[in-house]
Amino acid sequence: MSGAPIPIRTVFGARRVRGTGSQALLFTLECALGVLSVVLLGAFAHWLQWLLPIAVLLFLLIVVPTALLCGFWQAVIVSLSAVLVQSFFTAHQASFNPAADPANSITLLAFVFTALVVSRLSARVTEHAREAESWGGQMHDLYEFTRRTLQMNLHDEPGAQLAELVHEIFALEAVVVFDSDLHQTYQAGFWDSDPKELAQNIYYFETSDDDAETGIGRRVVRLGTVPIGSLVVRGDTSPLTNNAIASLIAITFDRYRAFANESRIETERRTEQLRATVLDSLAHAYKTPLTAIRAASTGLGEMGRLSPAQAELVSLIDEQTGLLSELTTRLLTTARLDAGEVTVHAVPVGVGPLIDEVVASLRDRLASMKVSIELPDDNLVLSCDRQLMTMLLAQYLDNACKYSIFGATITVRAERAKNEVIFSVHSFGPVIPMADRERIFDRYYRSTNSSNRSAGTGIGLSVAKRVAMVHGGYVWVTSGEDEGTTFYAAIPAPIRKKESR
Repeated sequence: MSGAPIPIRTVFGARRVRGTGSQALLFTLECALGVLSVVLLGAFAHWLQWLLPIAVLLFLLIVVPTALLCGFWQAVIVSLSAVLVQSFFTAHQASFNPAADPANSITLLAFVFTALVVSRLSARVTEHAREAESWGGQMHDLYEFTRRTLQMNLHDEPGAQLAELVHEIFALEAVVVFDSDLHQTYQAGFWDSDPKELAQNIYYFETSDDDAETGIGRRVVRLGTVPIGSLVVRGDTSPLTNNAIASLIAITFDRYRAFANESRIETERRTEQLRATVLDSLAHAYKTPLTAIRAASTGLGEMGRLSPAQAELVSLIDEQTGLLSELTTRLLTTARLDAGEVTVHAVPVGVGPLIDEVVASLRDRLASMKVSIELPDDNLVLSCDRQLMTMLLAQYLDNACKYSIFGATITVRAERAKNEVIFSVHSFGPVIPMADRERIFDRYYRSTNSSNRSAGTGIGLSVAKRVAMVHGGYVWVTSGEDEGTTFYAAIPAPIRKKESR
C-alpha cells in the first residue's frame, strides 16, 4: 500500500480519494455516463410515449446502480439530470398535446427524491460493509503482529524489529519507534526528514493524536500509566489500530526488560557460583603450605639461637602467615556460606564475654583506638554459632579500625529489642554515600567515595552479611557527617517463657 492515495470519507458516506487529476477524471466520466444513460432513456420513453410512472421506474434503474457502484454525489447529478430531461420532454409534449399535464414533473421529482433516499441507504450499507471488511483486515493484521512479536528474539533490542514488523504487516509508508529506556530511535520506511526529534517530543510531552491530512498517527507507548516510549506511523490505519499497536509494543518492551533482567541474574548467579568454587579450591590449596610455613617459623623462634634481626624476620613471617591464614579461612567460610554448606551449631552464648573475646583478639589492631563496650544487660544470652558470630563482630571491628579517625572511640553495643539481639559498632570516619549503603555488603564491592579507599579484599562485610542471614537475621548501616557511621546486625533471639511449676 506504500504510495497509494489515502481514502477520506465525507460526511455523506461517499468515498473520495485525495489526490490528483486521474480521480477527478474518473468522477467526471462516471457522471457523464449516468447523464448520457438518462438522456437516452428519456428520449426512448418520449418516443414510445410511455407514461410518467414507467419512465420514473426506468430512471430508478439508472440512479440506484449509480449510487451503489459510483457514489452518492454521482447519483445526485444523475437524478438532477433525470428531472431536467423529463421536464424538457414533458414541456415539449405539452406543446403538441394539450392533454399532457406539466405537473407530472412534480411527481417525477418525488420519485427521484425517493431514488436518492434509496441510493443514500444503499451507499451507507455499502460503506458499513467496506468498513467492516477493513476492520476485519486490521484485526487479522493485529493478530499477525501479536504472533510475530511473541516469536521475536529477545536477546537483541526489540525496537528495530518492532519498527520493521509494523511497517511490513500493516503496509504503512513509514514507522518510527522510540525506546526511552535505551534512548534509541528505530525507523522503517521513508521519511522526508529525520523523525527522531518528533518521536522524542511525543514521549516527553505525552501527545497522542491522528492527523487525517498527513495520515500521521502519534502515540505515547505506556506500560500501565508510565510512559516508556513513543510510536509514529504514516499510512492508512485507524485510531483504534494505532492504540493496539502501541499497547503491543509496550508489552514487548516489558518482556524484553524482564528477559534481560532474568538473563543478567542467571549470569551473575553462575559467575558467583564459579567464583565461590575457585575460592574454595584456592583456599584449600593454600592451607597446607601456610601450615608448613607457620610450623617452620614457630620452630625457628623456639631454637633460641637467632640474632635480633633474624628473630624479627621470623616474627614478621609468623605474623603475616597468621594474617594470610585468617584471610584463607574467610574465603573458605564465604564459599561455604554461598553454597549453603555451613551448618549453624547454635549454643547459648553470653553476649558480654563474646564481645570481650573479639576485642581481645584484635588488641594489636585496636591499639591506636579507644574501644567502648555498652551492654545494658550484662546477663544477655544469645543462641548462636559462636565461631560465626565471632567472625561477624571481628569484621565489624576491623572495618571500623580501618576507616575511623586516628585516636577516635569505637563503640560496641548489644541490646535486646523485642525478639532480636541487635549488635552495633559505631565510629567516626568518612561518610558512606547513600547509593553505597546497600551494595557495601556485596562481595568485592568497594565504596565509590575515594576517601573510603583502604587496603582490603572487599569480602569481609559480605561474610558478616551471610553470617547474619544463616542465623535468620539481617544487617544494615547508617552514616552521616555528624552522627558518624554505625554498622548493625540483628540476630533473632526469641524470648523464652518461664515454665510454671
